[in-house]
Amino acid sequence: MTPDQLQALLADVAAGRLAPAAALERLRHLPGETLPFAHIDHHRELRNGQPEVVFCGPKTVEQVVAICERLAAASGTFLGTRVTDAQAAALAARFPGLLRNPLARTAWLPPDPRPAPRGLGPVLVVSAGTSDLPVAEEAAVTAEAFGNEVDRLPDVGVAGLHRLLGASDRLARAAVIIVVAGMEGALPSVVGGLVRAPVIAVPTSVGYGASFGGLAALLGMLNSCAAGVTVVNIDNGFGAAAAASRINQGS
Repeated sequence: MTPDQLQALLADVAAGRLAPAAALERLRHLPGETLPFAHIDHHRELRNGQPEVVFCGPKTVEQVVAICERLAAASGTFLGTRVTDAQAAALAARFPGLLRNPLARTAWLPPDPRPAPRGLGPVLVVSAGTSDLPVAEEAAVTAEAFGNEVDRLPDVGVAGLHRLLGASDRLARAAVIIVVAGMEGALPSVVGGLVRAPVIAVPTSVGYGASFGGLAALLGMLNSCAAGVTVVNIDNGFGAAAAASRINQGS
């Protein structure tokens, strides 16, 4: 249950439009709900500003559908990450309004109606190359699901620096910038030297042998000479978006 939903529920009780017993029934699973294979945290958004998100990949199709059903029943929305094709097909059959992003491997059921974006401004997701787009898209979808305005700036890596410099107006407008890069991981340092917004760097596992599955990019970003660049784990677009949302929305 979101803070807005809880406030509306309490307002209905105070105005006499809803009986206390009916409100109690709606709150029956707050703060949590137990399934044989999961403890669902319906209270998380009230507690820390962001709802529980389902990491789908290792779970069975049946487990993913059951968890998402309970999240949707409680709040009208859910987000699943690292979704397999079989899981996505089952969710799409169960939820007609599901938005699936195969590149990002996400499955998002937006709330209806969808609230206006919150925060200081747009979260800009910058990616170095087309090969980095799966991680960048995971970050973009997550940021949007968490209620942010999202802008995307793909394929502007340092091998063609003019592409990034040509988007200086979009860089300046962003409230938070997520920079996704593999190879040597240089792009966050360049962006960090151009903007005043917080920069969150995401190393990807894209690269040749000496990239060591993203470790080279991770170390390069951790050693950035641009002040204020924050780094998350390899391929962790979700974690970058969660941090960016908290910065942007102040929660």
